Amino acid sequence: WIPFLQHKFKFPFNKIRIMFPGMDAKKMQQMLKRLGMKLDTLQANEVIIKTDSGDIIIENPQVVKTSMKGQVVFQVSGNVKEKLYSDEDVKLVIEQTGVKDEVKVKKALEESKGDIAQAIMKLKQT
Repeated sequence: WIPFLQHKFKFPFNKIRIMFPGMDAKKMQQMLKRLGMKLDTLQANEVIIKTDSGDIIIENPQVVKTSMKGQVVFQVSGNVKEKLYSDEDVKLVIEQTGVKDEVKVKKALEESKGDIAQAIMKLKQT
Protein backbone atom coordinates (compact mmCIF):
# COMPACT_ATOMS: atom_id res chain seq x y z
CA TRP A 1 0.00 0.00 0.00
CA ILE A 2 2.84 2.41 0.75
CA PRO A 3 4.10 2.73 -2.85
CA PHE A 4 0.52 3.34 -3.94
CA LEU A 5 0.01 6.05 -1.32
CA GLN A 6 3.31 7.72 -2.17
CA HIS A 7 2.47 7.94 -5.85
CA LYS A 8 -1.28 8.43 -5.87
CA PHE A 9 -0.97 12.20 -5.94
CA LYS A 10 1.32 12.29 -8.95
CA PHE A 11 -0.90 10.74 -11.60
CA PRO A 12 -4.54 10.91 -12.63
CA PHE A 13 -6.44 7.64 -12.29
CA ASN A 14 -5.89 6.53 -15.87
CA LYS A 15 -2.12 6.89 -15.44
CA ILE A 16 -1.82 5.13 -12.06
CA ARG A 17 -2.21 1.74 -13.72
CA ILE A 18 1.10 2.30 -15.50
CA MET A 19 2.81 2.02 -12.12
CA PHE A 20 1.20 -1.33 -11.45
CA PRO A 21 1.56 -3.44 -14.57
CA GLY A 22 -0.95 -6.27 -14.64
CA MET A 23 -3.49 -4.51 -12.43
CA ASP A 24 -6.55 -3.67 -14.47
CA ALA A 25 -8.65 -0.55 -14.08
CA LYS A 26 -11.50 -2.38 -12.35
CA LYS A 27 -9.20 -3.75 -9.61
CA MET A 28 -7.67 -0.31 -9.19
CA GLN A 29 -11.12 1.22 -8.74
CA GLN A 30 -12.03 -1.45 -6.16
CA MET A 31 -8.81 -0.81 -4.24
CA LEU A 32 -9.46 2.94 -4.21
CA LYS A 33 -13.05 2.38 -3.10
CA ARG A 34 -11.90 0.15 -0.20
CA LEU A 35 -9.52 2.89 0.89
CA GLY A 36 -12.37 5.38 0.68
CA MET A 37 -10.52 7.33 -1.99
CA LYS A 38 -11.81 9.03 -5.09
CA LEU A 39 -9.61 10.50 -7.83
CA ASP A 40 -10.90 12.98 -10.39
CA THR A 41 -9.03 14.74 -13.16
CA LEU A 42 -10.14 18.36 -13.49
CA GLN A 43 -9.94 20.40 -16.68
CA ALA A 44 -8.23 23.76 -16.11
CA ASN A 45 -6.52 26.36 -18.28
CA GLU A 46 -4.57 28.07 -15.52
CA VAL A 47 -4.06 27.80 -11.76
CA ILE A 48 -3.09 30.88 -9.75
CA ILE A 49 -1.77 30.66 -6.21
CA LYS A 50 -1.81 34.05 -4.49
CA THR A 51 0.88 34.65 -1.88
CA ASP A 52 1.97 37.72 0.09
CA SER A 53 5.04 38.09 -2.12
CA GLY A 54 3.30 37.61 -5.48
CA ASP A 55 1.48 35.07 -7.58
CA ILE A 56 2.49 31.61 -8.72
CA ILE A 57 0.90 30.93 -12.10
CA ILE A 58 0.68 27.39 -13.45
CA GLU A 59 -0.15 27.31 -17.15
CA ASN A 60 -1.54 24.26 -18.95
CA PRO A 61 -2.02 22.48 -15.62
CA GLN A 62 -2.85 18.87 -14.95
CA VAL A 63 -5.07 18.89 -11.88
CA VAL A 64 -6.01 15.79 -9.90
CA LYS A 65 -8.56 16.06 -7.08
CA THR A 66 -8.21 13.33 -4.45
CA SER A 67 -10.93 12.87 -1.84
CA MET A 68 -10.40 10.62 1.19
CA LYS A 69 -12.34 10.56 4.44
CA GLY A 70 -13.67 14.10 4.07
CA GLN A 71 -10.29 15.56 3.11
CA VAL A 72 -9.71 16.95 -0.37
CA VAL A 73 -6.24 17.33 -1.88
CA PHE A 74 -5.42 18.93 -5.21
CA GLN A 75 -2.27 17.89 -7.07
CA VAL A 76 -1.24 20.45 -9.70
CA SER A 77 1.55 20.17 -12.22
CA GLY A 78 2.36 22.24 -15.30
CA ASN A 79 4.43 25.17 -16.54
CA VAL A 80 5.21 27.36 -13.53
CA LYS A 81 5.74 31.12 -13.68
CA GLU A 82 6.18 33.37 -10.68
CA LYS A 83 4.85 36.89 -10.68
CA LEU A 84 6.78 38.70 -7.97
CA TYR A 85 4.42 41.65 -7.76
CA SER A 86 0.70 42.24 -7.41
CA ASP A 87 -1.72 44.46 -9.30
CA GLU A 88 -1.71 46.75 -6.26
CA ASP A 89 2.09 47.07 -6.59
CA VAL A 90 1.65 48.15 -10.23
CA LYS A 91 -0.93 50.77 -9.20
CA LEU A 92 1.33 52.08 -6.44
CA VAL A 93 4.31 52.44 -8.78
CA ILE A 94 2.12 54.23 -11.35
CA GLU A 95 0.87 56.64 -8.65
CA GLN A 96 4.36 57.32 -7.30
CA THR A 97 6.10 57.77 -10.66
CA GLY A 98 3.37 59.21 -12.88
CA VAL A 99 4.31 56.63 -15.53
CA LYS A 100 1.06 55.55 -17.21
CA ASP A 101 2.57 52.76 -19.33
CA GLU A 102 1.69 49.54 -17.41
CA VAL A 103 4.03 47.45 -19.57
CA LYS A 104 6.95 49.69 -18.60
CA VAL A 105 5.95 49.58 -14.92
CA LYS A 106 5.61 45.78 -14.96
CA LYS A 107 9.01 45.46 -16.66
CA ALA A 108 10.59 47.63 -13.95
CA LEU A 109 8.97 45.49 -11.23
CA GLU A 110 10.20 42.29 -12.92
CA GLU A 111 13.74 43.64 -13.25
CA SER A 112 13.71 44.67 -9.58
CA LYS A 113 12.32 41.24 -8.59
CA GLY A 114 9.23 42.82 -7.06
CA ASP A 115 11.08 45.50 -5.08
CA ILE A 116 8.68 48.45 -5.31
CA ALA A 117 11.15 51.11 -4.13
CA GLN A 118 13.78 49.97 -6.61
CA ALA A 119 11.22 49.97 -9.45
CA ILE A 120 10.10 53.50 -8.53
CA MET A 121 13.70 54.76 -8.45
CA LYS A 122 14.45 53.09 -11.78
CA LEU A 123 11.41 54.67 -13.46
CA LYS A 124 12.11 58.13 -12.01
CA GLN A 125 15.67 58.02 -13.39
CA THR A 126 14.49 57.47 -16.95
